[in-house]
Amino acid sequence: MAETETRVRPALTRLETLAPILLAISVIVRLASTMGAYFVTGDFFFDLHVYVIGGAALNHPGTLYDVFYVDPVKGEHLAFTYPTFAAIIFYPLHLLPFGLIAFLWQVAQIGAVYGSVRLSQRFLGGGSRRIAMVWTAAALWLEPVASNFQTGQVGVFLMLGVLYAAYSTRWWVSGLLIGVGAGIKLTPATTGFYFLGMRRWAAAAFSAVAYFGTVAVAYLAFRDDTSRYFPGQMIEAGRTLPVGSSWNQSWLGGISRIVGHDAGPRSLVIVAIAATAVLTVLAWRALGSGTGERDRLGSLLVVQLLGLMAAPVSWIHHWVWVVPLMVWLIHGPWRDKPGAKILGWGWLVLMVVSVPSLLSLAQPNIMDFSRPWYLAWAGLVYIAASLTTLVWIIVTGRRV
Repeated sequence: MAETETRVRPALTRLETLAPILLAISVIVRLASTMGAYFVTGDFFFDLHVYVIGGAALNHPGTLYDVFYVDPVKGEHLAFTYPTFAAIIFYPLHLLPFGLIAFLWQVAQIGAVYGSVRLSQRFLGGGSRRIAMVWTAAALWLEPVASNFQTGQVGVFLMLGVLYAAYSTRWWVSGLLIGVGAGIKLTPATTGFYFLGMRRWAAAAFSAVAYFGTVAVAYLAFRDDTSRYFPGQMIEAGRTLPVGSSWNQSWLGGISRIVGHDAGPRSLVIVAIAATAVLTVLAWRALGSGTGERDRLGSLLVVQLLGLMAAPVSWIHHWVWVVPLMVWLIHGPWRDKPGAKILGWGWLVLMVVSVPSLLSLAQPNIMDFSRPWYLAWAGLVYIAASLTTLVWIIVTGRRV
């Protein structure tokens, strides 16, 4: 063990010394490759295009859910499927040239990734800025984060907001961040379970108030569009999503690929989600018996993993939570427990290999469920890694 530490420490020292250079190189290459690909092929930032047209549609009330962005390469028609409040937030985007928007969006995403790593470090009691730079430099090339850059998604911003909401001790700040985040995209709403588990009743209640506040604002400003979204457009959008795509790493997506058709909502999916919920509760209990002793970051992460697996659709860009998960495994309070480093570096390798993206090369049509059995089972890769992590937390917690 002493010999291993002797070899590892100089390597970490060198990384810390080179951290600013590594981050600068990673940022420059990331921006150059993404922007270059956009100007050459045009097949990038399609979600950001949807945000822009959604915001612009508010100039013509009642048309928000009728507009489409047409992918110039694939010819796909991509509609605005978010709540009306999200379009209000995105409204300023259409006032600038799209190339400038795409560039600034990515710069902001880089800041959000770095901020998420720094917040993860604060949960764990602190950490150097240079180590955060190293993590950020690496994270820009991991499958979920890279997907956010390529599509122009909002996922890393929502993750940063959720992390700060969980970190802050001010109930109104925490509740406001989650409520507004859910008003833009429903995924942050899962954090309500974290608040309840931590007995942060005021934060949980105010997050619901803030969310319904976003609905009220949207309804008062754009009544027709908001009335169309709740519940009709929201349900319709869910029906048209390609849940069988290998990029959907939820239980519904994984089981649908195995059985060869849309499997939900049916008993097999419900049983899988229920079993995962049981594992999550056991992992939660393993991470502490009270709010004062509890591992807050670990507890937040198990809730987010449950949300990702239980959601009807969890695209790979939703899985940005693997970044704070790896920070927790490698630098957290259980970092010296058997299996922690293996899991942490295993997640890193999994994100670099990008299995769902590789599997997507074998799906001629993202709406098609059928594929060879070995490709269908391989599509459970994120779920399998998440379940392994939950089981490890449960077992390690009992040993502790």
